Amino acid sequence: MILPNQLTVLRIILTPVFFLLFISGVPWMMQVSVIVYLIAAITDWYDGWLARKFNYITNWGKFLDPLADKILTSTAFLAFVLVGLVNLWLALLIILRDILVTLLRLYADSKGYSFTTSLTAKVKTFFQMVFIYYLLFAYSLRSVDYIGEKYSTLFDALLNKELIWYLMIAVTLLTLGTGIGYVIRNKNLIKKLFEFEAE
Repeated sequence: MILPNQLTVLRIILTPVFFLLFISGVPWMMQVSVIVYLIAAITDWYDGWLARKFNYITNWGKFLDPLADKILTSTAFLAFVLVGLVNLWLALLIILRDILVTLLRLYADSKGYSFTTSLTAKVKTFFQMVFIYYLLFAYSLRSVDYIGEKYSTLFDALLNKELIWYLMIAVTLLTLGTGIGYVIRNKNLIKKLFEFEAE
């Protein structure tokens, strides 16, 4: 249980804490939830940096780290659904795609195969993160009395349901598109992987 793996476990532990705080409806708890999410996100960056710098690479870490990332982002989308920011079916499409691709990659790694990650997949991750932070900060800052009252017009624009709908559609289409591209690009490897399993 080296330090990078401990940080990954901490990220998993912080995820339900963030979720409960964010959906609480209590202003100060919603504001704290953003801090918790940021801490969890920092552990993702830091454990990766430690693993690369000091060669702390373990099979456990290779399995748990990407899974912890998807758990955190999926939980954020579910939290947005519960507070009425995004539609459930769109969130489920993103969550299912990310989890299925992650599990497929982990399964391939366990069999000694490695799938390539495209630039578009990295772009997808970037836009997902931007969208998540956008909603986290806009929704939580609006709950701060002074800020919410002073900049009410701005928050009304930022949290406009139609705007969020179109942004969510864009993120969902990008996510699904990269998932389809991932399968097409690695179709021979996937076929080989399952042929190997059938034997």
